Order: sequence, then structure tokens, then C-alpha cells
Amino acid sequence: MKLTLYGGLAALFSGKVVAAESPWNLTPGVTDISQQVFGLHMTIFYICCVIALVVFGVMLYSLIYHRKSKGVTPANFHESTKVEIIWTVIPFLILIGMAVPATSTLIEMEDPSDADLTILVTGSQWKWHYQYFGHDVGFFSLLSTPKAQIENQQAKGDNYLLEVDKPLVIPANRKVRFLMTSDDVIHSWWVPAFAVKKDANPGFINEAWTKVNDPGTYRGQCAELCGKDHGYMPVVVEVLPEAEFDQWLAQQQQAANAAAAAEQASLAQQLTMDESMALGESIYIARCAACHQPNGMGLAGVFPAISGSAIATGDIGSHIDIVVNGKSGTAMQAFGSQLTLKELAAVVTYQRNAWSNNTGEVIQTSEVNQWMQGGQQ
Repeated sequence: MKLTLYGGLAALFSGKVVAAESPWNLTPGVTDISQQVFGLHMTIFYICCVIALVVFGVMLYSLIYHRKSKGVTPANFHESTKVEIIWTVIPFLILIGMAVPATSTLIEMEDPSDADLTILVTGSQWKWHYQYFGHDVGFFSLLSTPKAQIENQQAKGDNYLLEVDKPLVIPANRKVRFLMTSDDVIHSWWVPAFAVKKDANPGFINEAWTKVNDPGTYRGQCAELCGKDHGYMPVVVEVLPEAEFDQWLAQQQQAANAAAAAEQASLAQQLTMDESMALGESIYIARCAACHQPNGMGLAGVFPAISGSAIATGDIGSHIDIVVNGKSGTAMQAFGSQLTLKELAAVVTYQRNAWSNNTGEVIQTSEVNQWMQGGQQ
């Protein structure tokens, strides 16, 4: 333990390059602003080290060479204008020396102007939603670590709890502006390699930006305690070369158009009970089971049971309403913008026929669409 501690201290004091490789030090990052932040951090750290060395050096010298056993007699004075001026001016100059580079870096960190791309980042228990301004592209990003790994039934992967089904994709060498908000509680979008950590507050918009020089995959996570699945809310950013990003964005727009066409076509589909239950179960396990449990029994006093509940066995319109719009003042999210009409119909069907419910009702896509259009209350 002592060798490890001494090694870490030696690394920090041995220079910027070596200090950057220390596992205990700040991450240098992959952007120009993150390098500035790292440089500022090391500058302030070394200033503090010099201050500590001088102050404790004087203290040790005084204790050793002015001790009573050497016959030293304490000075007898009450004040010294000269000393008071010195110990006021020196700290003032030190603080100014720290404030000038710190202010310059902070001003640049908070300047999202002249961005080439703007992305709205919305935190939601427990996932992120990304919307590309000026483009018809938006999607949710969910944890993709297999549940078997989380429950220790499989060996943990290299990116355990830091992997998602759909990463945020941005271009290299372009300034990207982030608008941060939340639709429920306070989250915090944090990617250490970018030196970006910004709170996502419900009802407010915060701004941040990045400009990544090197393509690659960079990982982070929610850095604000936001509920029971806070640890399952990773951030993954894939940085593509500019030409590849433009191609990806065009493909996403085409996919969005195709999805809209498929949504319209699904209105005429009539799923069987087996088809709807199979699709609904997969959606329930991915989106609902974390709160309501795979067996539908919920968590007593926290999340209500669906098995045998009045909503899942009662009026169909009320059931669709709570799935689509959520429930204000609770952790029940609105899934109307997260799922397709077909998926909404399937998950409602599953909840009304799984476990002990057995209503025998198959909810079709057209019924959900009719309700959402206001034709069924």
C-alpha cells in the first residue's frame, strides 16, 4: 500500500505527461478544451504543492531550530504592520495568478456559439433521448448490458454497464452544441473524455459543447443520483469522420421516413393473441420490468403491481392512457413518444393477459391510434 501511494505521488510530481497516465489523476481527455482543463488542473495542483512545501517547510524549520531545548526565547510582540501587509498581498497575488487562467478556461467552456450541430439531450428515468435539431432524427439510448451479467449469471463484459443499444453519434472536427433538459428528475450528462458534465434539470435548459478531434467511441454515465436505476444509465458517444457522419445522418433520416410509413401501415394490421403477447412480453421486460418486476407484482409501497390491478383488468381507455401519458407525480413514465403504436398495443395486451389477468382482450394498433387521436375516451 505504501509503495502504491509513493508511486502515485511520484507520478503526479514527475511531469505532466507521466501525471496524465496516473490512474488517480484527472483524465486529460480528447478535446482541446479538455486538454486546457487538464493543464489548468495541473497548474493549480503544482501551485498548491509549492504553497504546502513553503508553509510546512517554515513550520518544520521553526519547530526544529527554535525549540525550547536549544534555549531559544520566544519573541514578545503583538502586531507587525509589515508582516500583515506581506501575508495579505502574497495570498492575493497567488489567487490572481490562479484566477486568470481559470477564468479564461471557464469562459471558453461556457461558450457554445457558432456550433455546427445542435443536439437536444433529455434525461429520463433511466435512459437518454437525443434529438438532432434541423434534422428529423431522434432516438432513445438504453443500457444494453445483458440482465444475466447484472445478475451474475454470466461473466461481465469489457464495457459492463457502459454500453447502449443506440449510441449518440457526432462528427469529428465540428463544434457540437448540447441542450440539456429532463422530463422527470435531475440527471447529469457526463463524458470525462470531453470534459463535459452538465446537469439536466426538468423545466430548464442547460448548454454545453464539444469538438472532438479523434474519431472513436467514448463512454460516460449519469453523474446525478436519479433513482434506483441510476447506475444503469450510461452515455456512449460514437465520433465519426465528417463524411461518415453525413452518410449516417442521411441514413437515419431515411430510416425515420421508413418507420413513419411502417407505422401508418401497421394501422391495418390485426395481430393474433400469440403475436401480440410475444411482442408485448419483450417490450415489458425491456421497459417495465425494472419497476413492476418480471412477475408483475411490483415493489410494495414503491411501484404498484400490474398483476390483478384495476387498471390492467378494467377500462381499456384508462389502461392505454397511463401507458401513453404516464402518471404525474410518480415514476410512471409516458411511453407515447418512446414506443410505436404497434408496440403500445402489444404491451397493453400483454399486461391485460399475463400472469393472473387473463382478460382475453387483444388490443390492436388502430385502437391505440384512435384513442391518441381523441376518438376514444
